[in-house]
Amino acid sequence: MPETAALLDRVRRFGLTAARIREQIGRRVLGQEDVVESVLTAFVAGGHVLLVGVPGVGKTILVRALAEVLSLRFSRIQFTPDLLPSDITGTQILVDETKGGGRRTTRTIRFQHGPIFAHLLFAAEVNRTPPKTQAALLEAMEERQVTVGGVRYPLEEPFFVLATQNPVEQEGTYALPAGQLDRFMLNVSVGYPEPEVEARVARLTAAPAPAPLEVLMTRDQVLETHRLVREVPVPDPVARYALSLVRATRPGEGTAPGFVRDWVTWGAGPRAAQWLLMGGQARAVLGGRAEVTEEDVRALVLPVMRHRIIRNFRAEAENVTADGILRRLLDEKPGSAAPRDRAPSGWRRWLDRLLRRA
Repeated sequence: MPETAALLDRVRRFGLTAARIREQIGRRVLGQEDVVESVLTAFVAGGHVLLVGVPGVGKTILVRALAEVLSLRFSRIQFTPDLLPSDITGTQILVDETKGGGRRTTRTIRFQHGPIFAHLLFAAEVNRTPPKTQAALLEAMEERQVTVGGVRYPLEEPFFVLATQNPVEQEGTYALPAGQLDRFMLNVSVGYPEPEVEARVARLTAAPAPAPLEVLMTRDQVLETHRLVREVPVPDPVARYALSLVRATRPGEGTAPGFVRDWVTWGAGPRAAQWLLMGGQARAVLGGRAEVTEEDVRALVLPVMRHRIIRNFRAEAENVTADGILRRLLDEKPGSAAPRDRAPSGWRRWLDRLLRRA
């Protein structure tokens, strides 16, 4: 069909662009390929990301590099216990205006935009700020707007929040409520780099300043990519598989395995299934594919659901982690997807050849 052929051609072309985006980001972010892929998946799908990791592993550099490659406006907010909502959203200020050739002065109230008015927002240590400020960020994440003085100010699309949490120390922090955690598409764990990668990072600190990254997309092309992702069809068996995984995390469901009923108090909500499917569409487009497979869903289960299930006291006492529960769930519900090493289709082999030559 012509429409299918046109969609496949657009997806293939973006797959080539995505490969170049990874290459450009790799010039600044050494290692952390899985983290980079997760961030790109969430960005292409239109979701937000919560990064959990120790300081100094390249989180800020990653989002700066992404903004540079996509020519988007970047902003960074360091969240602290004394941060007010107006510090991030902006505030109304009184301005003196001179009219009539300087003979008359009037005062007007003008809105001064805060740092949240950006395309890519890096929220450093988001759990260090009080609930009132977190609520202001939550409105921006969910509604794509801020409200100041009873007036709503829309945020320009795309709007992508990459927030971080430090797992080492919890003094002076405010735990994110479940409702706010649920607004993050992915919860990505960032570990230490491999020894050889860390050695390269250490050497680069004494090297000259790196050259600017190549700009590969514009804001309009980013928005077009968001529309492209939603055009990729999701087969019914894949959608049913994603839904079965989500419902299996709820101890009250009849399909929940025994270990879920033993270790889980609350399972993942409907947003988990939505993000599994939309993330699968994003992974397909990033890979130059116009098909979503069960393997796409399985690859997203941990980052999509690790912050959406609440363990009970028994799980904590037995040191059972959310990742451990989800991995066991994947083992017991393997689905019907073909193995990862299946032979690629003809057009996939053609795309791989182009990527090797790019």
